[in-house]
Amino acid sequence: MTSIREYKHFDFLPDPLKVLHAMQEWAGDELQTTVLLNSNGYNSDSYGSFPWLFAMGVHEQFQGWHEDVFERLKVFSDNHQDWLFGYFSYDLKNQLENLESKNPDVWQLPLCNFFSPVILIIPDKHGIRIGTLPGHGRFSDPVRVARGLQEHRGSSAGSSVPEFAIQPRVDKGRYLKQLKAIKDHIQAGDIYEMNYCIEFFAEDAALQPLHVYDALNEVSKVPFSCFLQFEDFFLMGSSPERFLKKQGRKIISQPIKGTASRGKNAREDMQLRQGLFEDAKERSENVMIVDLVRNDLSRSAARDSVKVEELFGVYPFRQVNHMVSTITSHLHPDCHYLDAIRHAFPMGSMTGAPKYRAMQLIDHYEDTRRGLYSGAVGYISPEKNFDFNVVIRSILYDRAARFMSYMAGSAITIGSVPEREYEECLLKARAMGEVAAGNQQG
Repeated sequence: MTSIREYKHFDFLPDPLKVLHAMQEWAGDELQTTVLLNSNGYNSDSYGSFPWLFAMGVHEQFQGWHEDVFERLKVFSDNHQDWLFGYFSYDLKNQLENLESKNPDVWQLPLCNFFSPVILIIPDKHGIRIGTLPGHGRFSDPVRVARGLQEHRGSSAGSSVPEFAIQPRVDKGRYLKQLKAIKDHIQAGDIYEMNYCIEFFAEDAALQPLHVYDALNEVSKVPFSCFLQFEDFFLMGSSPERFLKKQGRKIISQPIKGTASRGKNAREDMQLRQGLFEDAKERSENVMIVDLVRNDLSRSAARDSVKVEELFGVYPFRQVNHMVSTITSHLHPDCHYLDAIRHAFPMGSMTGAPKYRAMQLIDHYEDTRRGLYSGAVGYISPEKNFDFNVVIRSILYDRAARFMSYMAGSAITIGSVPEREYEECLLKARAMGEVAAGNQQG
């Protein structure tokens, strides 16, 4: 099926947050599926694609609940020569490997969920292009969409007082006990590294998802920020990390391992970046993930095409410096483009090394299923290019159940100090908790 999308160009370029607020206000409850992918101006390297993309309303949808999700998604994608937006859940791993999860699943989401949108807004150098599809009433006219975008300012955030309690799923005593057991596996040579995460949650929580996303984006402007709504489920994401991108036949992965704070001035910042670059522990963790990604990409790559384009690149973000490596390959002619995702999923930066054993131990030592956390959100273009982030530093919210959750974790190695790892988890979680508590529904 080929979707005939009507595009019109308009000579104004709104801020992506204005697009999100204005379109939700204009559409009301008629279109309850929305994705905003927001790069926050991070298009500095050759692999940047769009400043942002906005998709709204479901024309056609694929939800993967059962076996053979990737094979079914291939059929859906091949039959829809249109844009697709959506996510892959971390728990897809159980279909890709001989794995199982006995931990509770609090979200009950499809393993993947993709849709072709009714409304698509794409910025360009001179304004925006609005693409619509016939058969959807007022949402089928790009001119009416543009008018709605210009006439609606979006609601303003109301003041609120924190009223719900955010609590950890794992207390400090259990965390330290679990870390000791994980380090015993490392000492025995069972694994080299494992990403261990804990959940923070709140029940009877009434949030304003749009304003949570605004606040989260203000605290940390990152290149793979996203807002996602599927009816009553919301994801407010603040991810700095790319999982996988396809650009023509080229596949790009850019895992992050290694973090240092930003300096108070340019000189101090440069010293901190140089210190991160030279840190033996951080380089060791980074190269382990690079080797894992090289192996993952080789499973769908043309012969001799896997390359490490950059090793230990240190890049400044708003709050921290990150060590980012870039690994590329060319898709094998006999491989479907989704095979590149299937063979690399879930991402090594959120699992560990060796990957299979690390995933087994994650299920054993963590106390809840990850679900969408450490999954991926992104797009597939009509040309079958794609770009997906790593779902970290993100708040999940079920409006109907009034349940909110976020996770935080770190890479555990033989050199990890349990008390410091616990403090790191609390530090990562604190900002998300403050953002959520400050944007309750008034």
